[in-house]
Amino acid sequence: MASIDQLGFSFKPQDRRIWRVGDLVAAVRTHIEREYGDTWVEGEISNFRAQDSGHLYFTLKDANAQIRIVMFRSQARLLRFRPEAGMQVVVRGRVTIYEDRGELQISAEYLEPKGAGALQVAFEQLKAKLEAEGLFDSARKKPIPSLPRRIGLVTSPQAAALRDILQVLHRRDHTASVLIFPAQVQGETAPVEVTGGVAFFNQARNVDVIIVARGGGSAEDLAAFNDEGLARAVAGSKIPVISAVGHETDFTIIDFVADLRAPTPSAAAEIVIRSRQDVEDQTEGLRQRLVRAMRYRLLMGRQALTELGQHGAFARMMDAINQRQQKLDELMHRQERAEREIIERSRRGWEVASAAVRHYDVRRMLAGIGKELNARVAAMTVAARTSLQQRRSRLEHLSGQLAVLSPVAILERGYALVFDSSGKLLKDAAQVKPGDEISARLAHGTLTARVQRKKS
Repeated sequence: MASIDQLGFSFKPQDRRIWRVGDLVAAVRTHIEREYGDTWVEGEISNFRAQDSGHLYFTLKDANAQIRIVMFRSQARLLRFRPEAGMQVVVRGRVTIYEDRGELQISAEYLEPKGAGALQVAFEQLKAKLEAEGLFDSARKKPIPSLPRRIGLVTSPQAAALRDILQVLHRRDHTASVLIFPAQVQGETAPVEVTGGVAFFNQARNVDVIIVARGGGSAEDLAAFNDEGLARAVAGSKIPVISAVGHETDFTIIDFVADLRAPTPSAAAEIVIRSRQDVEDQTEGLRQRLVRAMRYRLLMGRQALTELGQHGAFARMMDAINQRQQKLDELMHRQERAEREIIERSRRGWEVASAAVRHYDVRRMLAGIGKELNARVAAMTVAARTSLQQRRSRLEHLSGQLAVLSPVAILERGYALVFDSSGKLLKDAAQVKPGDEISARLAHGTLTARVQRKKS
């Protein structure tokens, strides 16, 4: 029987390729990113975590599966609402692999709530937050001056609201002056510019009341007045602020924080000048060519930056930075969790120690010690009184004996003590001679005398 080799068949075992883990994960990541570079996916948010770095981390899940999502700061700062656990959302992003854990994830570039629009969700979230802080309370709102001499107006120079306000003020009062801070009232830069106007008038202190005005529009058009920074600037203004944004049925966040809401810009002008007839037209030239030129240069610069950002080398560099940032966030999260566990263990230890102390009746021990101290103090008091009485009796006895023996007692019987001029006690008349001065100590007082020769 012929062998396999004789029949012309040759079997060669397949070469075995052994991958390094990092190389394999990198290869799979490259393949996945190429196939799923722009993917839309919807699901429910869970395990939401916002790091101090500005990056957002959460899990997107449905009934059958889940996947991790990371949204880096550059995209997260563009969100108009704050994601929350349990929220149904639609995510657009790039499917990739976090190499440190070999874990599939989506690097999100866009996020919107499912159902209600992002603007409405952002409005409700911010409204609830500021209301909880008390920024809507009527007690903190300032009264509007009835006769303002200077009125600050923050609005767009091209807005119809500006013309309406100026017409009303001109008709009602010619003496009140109007200072206009030109600001965009629509678009991305609008909140910053309007906030700048409110801040300018508060810093300059050159007006009595501020009107923030804009005509009507869609929810997107009025979104600039739902900005948190602008709302806090209006709430913190030292000068009364009137919100005159949109039509009577339109509501924005600054309507709730302002000191007064006017249904229309024209109504704001009528409210602020209640007792005057007209207002002088104080409008000045507003240098729109410079504004348009600056806006054009900003647009061109943004376009150039966008083109640079789309360059492959820059994207890879940002990928590496984002990967390291994600790893840093992971380590920080672990550290925070470990610290919380240590604190929890310490708290439980204190609770056990506190329970042990509560079982030991300190008051009973202190009461016993107090009784013992009182008894000892009473005994010491009795002993001290007895000792003092004994010492007083002995002192009186000794004082009596001393009085009997005292030479001063003899003087009470009419005797005297005689001293020479130097104070020496005289015992013999021969110790002095005529003319010497002597003194005599009596029982009561002292006498002085001079010695004379005795006549025979």
